[in-house]
Amino acid sequence: MLEIRDLHVKFHTRSREAVGGVSLSIADGEILGLVGESGSGKSVTAMAVAGLLPRRSCDYSGQILLDGTELLHADRALLRQVQGRDIGVVFQEPMSAMDPLMKIGPQVSEALLTHTGLSAGERRARAAAALREAELLDPEALCEKYPHQLSGGMLQRVMIAAAIVSRPRLLLLDEPTTALDVTVQAQILALLRKLNREKGISMLFISHDLGVVRRLCGRVAVMQRGLIVEEGPTRQVYAQPAHAYTRQLIAAIPRRVRREDDGLD
Repeated sequence: MLEIRDLHVKFHTRSREAVGGVSLSIADGEILGLVGESGSGKSVTAMAVAGLLPRRSCDYSGQILLDGTELLHADRALLRQVQGRDIGVVFQEPMSAMDPLMKIGPQVSEALLTHTGLSAGERRARAAAALREAELLDPEALCEKYPHQLSGGMLQRVMIAAAIVSRPRLLLLDEPTTALDVTVQAQILALLRKLNREKGISMLFISHDLGVVRRLCGRVAVMQRGLIVEEGPTRQVYAQPAHAYTRQLIAAIPRRVRREDDGLD
């Protein structure tokens, strides 16, 4: 489904490559975790997949293939067709990613305005359906609210609804649970598992927390200083880490969380 081949990205203002030759693939219906500390290059990798690289500010090479269509060097017209339709993006901070002056309904349905010929009423109905799929109560009333009227957990669900409203095949999730408390974090992870299971949406889940990745992803790639240093089935990497950096990430997981993870199915 998605294949990244030897991706290099170097920003003009930095001496070192942000991404130094990354190769990854995601199969249909798979959730791949990309884990690493801040500055490791994982978010830049996702930006490249989403077509959000500031091309005038960086040098880049390699290939990014979505069902065989090359995206890294694609023109803006093709990228606009793919963004929001085939690929949905969920960011870490929904409040900063949403327009505070626009109601929830139009923000959730924005991709439909770009990619479909649906009427305003049809777009509103699809937005309400997406909010319901994101397990938000009374979605019709929610469409009339503004972002500041919602909690952080509700806003993250709204962002997920906006990302799935056009029924994409791939979701890019960049630290979507980092700003949430542990209870809401668990609810969001359960929602993502449900969407993957019931809708078949493939996902690239980016995090600095291997414990969170362990709960959601069947496979994980560990990134350090722009390179993939370890990759494999999450259970295997978690139980028998081969790289010293991976062992450090596992050691950073609180013991209580590690015991809970070990009891997961």
